[in-house]
Amino acid sequence: MDIVINPAKLRGEVKAIPSKSQAHRLLICAAFSASPTRLICPQTNADIEATAQCLRALGADISRKDWGYEISPVSAFPKNAVLDCGESGSTLRFLLPIVGALGTDATFLLSGRLPQRPLSPLWEEMERMGCRLCRPSPDTLRCAGQLKAGEYRISGSVSSQYISGLLWALSLIPGKSTLEITGKIESAPYIAMTEKALEVFGVKASLPDIFYAYPFQSPGELTVEGDWSNAAFFLAASALGSDISVTGLDDASPQGDRAVKELLAALEEHITIDAGDIPDLVPILSVAAAAKRGAVFTNIRRLRLKESDRVASVSQMLSRLGIQTHAEENSFTVYPGTFQGCTIDSAADHRIAMAAAIAATAAQGPVTILGAQCVEKSYPSFWEDYKQLGGRYEQYLR
Repeated sequence: MDIVINPAKLRGEVKAIPSKSQAHRLLICAAFSASPTRLICPQTNADIEATAQCLRALGADISRKDWGYEISPVSAFPKNAVLDCGESGSTLRFLLPIVGALGTDATFLLSGRLPQRPLSPLWEEMERMGCRLCRPSPDTLRCAGQLKAGEYRISGSVSSQYISGLLWALSLIPGKSTLEITGKIESAPYIAMTEKALEVFGVKASLPDIFYAYPFQSPGELTVEGDWSNAAFFLAASALGSDISVTGLDDASPQGDRAVKELLAALEEHITIDAGDIPDLVPILSVAAAAKRGAVFTNIRRLRLKESDRVASVSQMLSRLGIQTHAEENSFTVYPGTFQGCTIDSAADHRIAMAAAIAATAAQGPVTILGAQCVEKSYPSFWEDYKQLGGRYEQYLR
């Protein structure tokens, strides 16, 4: 689907959708609890559904309701399972160590760019501790064997999702384990989110010591909080001249992307932004920076490993909009300018499509976004909310 946007300022109020990051975590905890859980999550997306479907394959009974999910936990660990991760890196990286802990012979199905996204050093550490991993085909991954309790060690510089996956896994392995994180920890707030989710389910999994805690203790009912990562797009629209109020956000949330509020205010000046803990904010902050005084983003290496190479796709998006950028190995500079009408390839990346849509509100001519359906990965109702706020666009099916 392609979208052609005619520039118009947005006005009104929009409720933040449920946090994808938190929903993944609470679904996983609920699946390994002693009793059922009601998870209030009225809106879902492709990534959350991928995790729910994989947990079903592991034996959990998860029913989708209008209000969210009803989860009856796994009663017996399967000997074999096929887990379809879709394009969700979170689903794969969270559940790969978990199936290793369960001793399930599992085949993961991977779509989109997911087969190219890294699994090292998690792969090597899992093999060192008892699992056997292989790639039967380019879009599948097989995990056999079983992880054992012991001393785990992994770099924190590639993905916090490896660490989160191991936190769950080691909580499911009888005995005491330790998990040592080496080097700089990237996206540390997301590890804190995992620790918080486990704590809600009665599990004390504070690094480096992790104790066997299966089954987890369900609190009965939980509500998924609002998503700062996706709210960032409409929050940023106001920096481009729109007037939007986003409700349902917790200023005390453990989500690292709540930093967007302070960063948008700081963009009134030319600043340097460390992207290490907030890689998902870079596309929309780049748009806001271009509309203000420009910015320099540092620690951007991991942006090349997302749903697209986001250094390349953000550069291409801004270039098409008439904005000058400069990329180096670990920094990305955005210069201020005026957005022009253009055609932008989303690169099948939901955050590029949404960032382009916000840029279009301040463009001097129509902006066409190719592959605009990719927002379904994290925010399926984005275009509906965009129109409700006064966005003007036409859509075309290819």
